[in-house]
Amino acid sequence: MHIRSAEFITSAVKAAQYPPPDFPEVAFVGRSNVGKSSMINCLVQRKSLVKTSQTPGKTQLVNFFLVNECMRLVDLPGYGYAKAPKDVQRQWGPMIEGYIVDRPNLCGLFLLMDIRRDVREEEERILEWLVSRRMPVRLVLTKTDKFSRSAGMARVQALVKQTGLRAGDFILFSSKTRQGREDVWQWISSMTGIHEEAL
Repeated sequence: MHIRSAEFITSAVKAAQYPPPDFPEVAFVGRSNVGKSSMINCLVQRKSLVKTSQTPGKTQLVNFFLVNECMRLVDLPGYGYAKAPKDVQRQWGPMIEGYIVDRPNLCGLFLLMDIRRDVREEEERILEWLVSRRMPVRLVLTKTDKFSRSAGMARVQALVKQTGLRAGDFILFSSKTRQGREDVWQWISSMTGIHEEAL
């Protein structure tokens, strides 16, 4: 995937602050500190396009990034960080749901989960809700560099049993080794209808 350009556009807390819906968008959602920002940086081959932090709950806005002047990647607020202020926690759900429900140019989502963690109630609810809305969604298991290949596949099988999904429903991803980067771009191309050569 040849990235010719990638730029931050804006941050928003409500629809009135979103950029015009003039490009197809693909969004990334997941628990705080699951690696959304690192994943986007890896996808666009930029070290610091998206600000990363060791502090969970850092992303509290909807952040838009224009790639190759033909599509946007959208970093949604991380959820599930118990130490975040209560008023911030209350904003996350409506902010994420509002974007997904009302954004007409949203083509699909990637639901990120740390491969070291079991699926929790939040992920199950989000996945069921997205499926009920017929929203294209792919599950990404992040931080796969923490495991050997065999240990990683064992984790996938454990998650298959836990969720009832197929092993092929999961994308294994590491922002450090770039594992899964091309797989994600193939799905982005499929979701947006933009040929990979154009991305």
